[in-house]
Amino acid sequence: METLYNYFLQSTGISIDSRNIHAGCMFIALKGPSFNGNTFAGKAIENGATYAVVDEKEFEDVPNNIFYVENGLHFLQKLANYHRRQFDIPVIGITGSNGKTSTKELIAAVLSEKYTVLATKGNLNNHIGVPLTLLQLNDQHEIAVIEMGANHFGDIKELCDIAEPTHGIITNIGKAHLEGFKNFEGVLKTKKELYDAVEANEGLVMYNADDTLLKENLPINTLLMSYGTKNAEITGTLERLTPFVELSWKKAGYQSPVFATHLVGQYNFYNFLAAIAFGALFEVEPEKINKAVQTYEPTNKRSQVAETKSNTLILDCYNANPTSMRSALESFAQIDHADKYVIIGDMLELGGESYKEHHAIIDLIDDLGLTGWTVGSEFSYFHSDGITNHFSNTQEVIAFLKTSPLNKKLILLKGSRGIGLEVLEEYL
Repeated sequence: METLYNYFLQSTGISIDSRNIHAGCMFIALKGPSFNGNTFAGKAIENGATYAVVDEKEFEDVPNNIFYVENGLHFLQKLANYHRRQFDIPVIGITGSNGKTSTKELIAAVLSEKYTVLATKGNLNNHIGVPLTLLQLNDQHEIAVIEMGANHFGDIKELCDIAEPTHGIITNIGKAHLEGFKNFEGVLKTKKELYDAVEANEGLVMYNADDTLLKENLPINTLLMSYGTKNAEITGTLERLTPFVELSWKKAGYQSPVFATHLVGQYNFYNFLAAIAFGALFEVEPEKINKAVQTYEPTNKRSQVAETKSNTLILDCYNANPTSMRSALESFAQIDHADKYVIIGDMLELGGESYKEHHAIIDLIDDLGLTGWTVGSEFSYFHSDGITNHFSNTQEVIAFLKTSPLNKKLILLKGSRGIGLEVLEEYL
C-alpha cells in the first residue's frame, strides 16, 4: 500500500472511468455486472494516465506502470482510508433516510464561511463515491463533510470504516430502501452504525432533540450536541412557509433575526437547524451562519422552486420514500396558496411494503384535502377523492397537458428518481 500510495501522491488524482482521464492521474480498474475496467487499463494509459491499477493477472507487470492488486474496489477503499489517516481534521459523517444531501450541502455552506471544506459532490455517497471524495483531501482542507448512503445491512459501517468520522449526524430514520433492509428495524440498525463509529473514534454526535427515535438510540459514551425547537443547545422557530422557509434561531447569548431562505418545506427547517448547530459548534460567527443559510440555493431538484409562464412549481423529484413523501405533502398542505396541486410519482424500492405504503399516501392526500394526479403503476391500484387523474408514465402526463394545461397553480412534484417527474417542468 505504501508504494502505491506514494504513486498516488505523485499523480494528479484518481479516475475510475477510462473515458474521463486527466493527464497524470492514477486509473483504478473496477468491475461490475456489465463492465470490466481492466480491459480499459491500456487505453487509460494511452489517454494520459500515469499509472493504472488492475485486478486481473494478465496485466501484471505489463507495462511497468500497471500494477496488480487482488481487488480493485477494495484497493480504492483502502487507499482512501490510508489517505484519510494522513489528516488530523474533523470528518463529519452524515446519513439518514431523508434530507442527508440537503443537510450536507447546508453544513458545508455554513462551515465554508470560516474554513476550507471538502464535501461530497452531489450524492456520491456509496462505497465508491465516499472513497473518491476522501481521496480529494489536500493540505488546504480543514474539515471534511462526508455523506453516507445505505441500501443494505452494513453499508454505513463499511463507509465509516473508510472515512473514520470524528463527528456524526443522522438526519432521521424512516422508511427508505425497505427492499434492501426488509423492515424498519433493519434501517434503524444500519443507520446507527454511524453513531457506533463516532463513539469508537471518541467523537461527537449531533442530534435532533425533537426526534424521539434518535434520542432513544443515542450512544452512551460520546459527546453530544442537540438542536430542535426546545430543550436543545441550538433552538429554532419556523416562522413562516411562504412557501420558502422563514426561521429564527438562538443559542446562549445570541438571538437571530427572522430571515428567509431559498428552500421550501417544513422538513427543511430541521436541515437548516443542523447546519446552524454545526456552525455554532465550530465557532462560525452567527452573522456568517445567517448569511450562508439565507443565500444557499438548491440546484439538484430537491426542494427547488421554479416559476414557469403558467405556474409555480416545487420540484422535489430527485427521490421519494414513505417518510419523505409524507413530510412533503404535510408541509405542502400548510402553505397558504389559493390553488394548490400535487403531482406525485411512485416510491420505488419498497419491496413487499409497496402496496401498503402507497395506499397510506393516498389516504393522506384525502386527509389533507389535497388535489392532484399520480404517476406510475404502484399508485394505479387506489381510488381517491383528491386524485383526479392517474397516469402510467410522464409521457401520458405530457400528452394530457398539451390539451388540458394547468394555470396559476402552486404545484408540488414529488416522486422517486426513476419516475422522472422533472421532465414535466417544461409543460407546466
